[in-house]
Amino acid sequence: MTGNCPYARQQTPGRRFPVKANPGARCRTPALVSSPVTDHLRATADAYDAVASLYTEMARNELDDLPLDRAVLAAFAELARGAGPVAELGCGSGRVAAHLRDLGLDMSGVDLSPALIELARQEYPDLRFEIGSMDALDLADGALGGIVAWYSVIHAPPQEIPSYFAEFARVLAPGGHLLLGFFEGEPLTAFDHKVVTAYRWPIDELAKLAGEAGFAEVGRMLREAREGERPFRRGHLLMTRG
Repeated sequence: MTGNCPYARQQTPGRRFPVKANPGARCRTPALVSSPVTDHLRATADAYDAVASLYTEMARNELDDLPLDRAVLAAFAELARGAGPVAELGCGSGRVAAHLRDLGLDMSGVDLSPALIELARQEYPDLRFEIGSMDALDLADGALGGIVAWYSVIHAPPQEIPSYFAEFARVLAPGGHLLLGFFEGEPLTAFDHKVVTAYRWPIDELAKLAGEAGFAEVGRMLREAREGERPFRRGHLLMTRG
């Protein structure tokens, strides 16, 4: 595995998830996985595996009715375009990665759920999707030009968020951009996500933790829930790595 493939590193022995190359992708890649896999990560993967098809159908066209969300993604795409490979961490079945691909980014995706990754590969065979955890990526330092974590850090236990942001900073090149999407609210509160426990974060607190990992805020967007959505404010943080 050579050339411009950002995942051109060997998989660490003993990881839980097997290598499963995507024949239609632009490079063959090892699974991007964490070791050891905690009970929390295993439970999260199993929970999403159980509802993968239903979750994919429910979320398939959600961006069509969310103009502010599309605007944030478009701003990120403009900033990240031409900076190098971009990864969606916690990509689910790939709809956001595909949307950003259509905006001109060299996209790939990583998710804990093997079932969701299989659906992503079926839906978008031109993109790279790998099984793995975003807290321990098998990537070289500075391998990425951009990272999107679209409502994926919501499941991380709050005490582990600093290690997630440290890993994002490690694999993101200086000057690269990070986009976070999350449920916003004060104080920090756990809630029943239906799939697995999630957390609502005060936007200032999440921005502070990202800042401690070496990110500087570029902008933020808050919006209220729309009809039919969970009744929580949505938060979005656009950051750059110093």
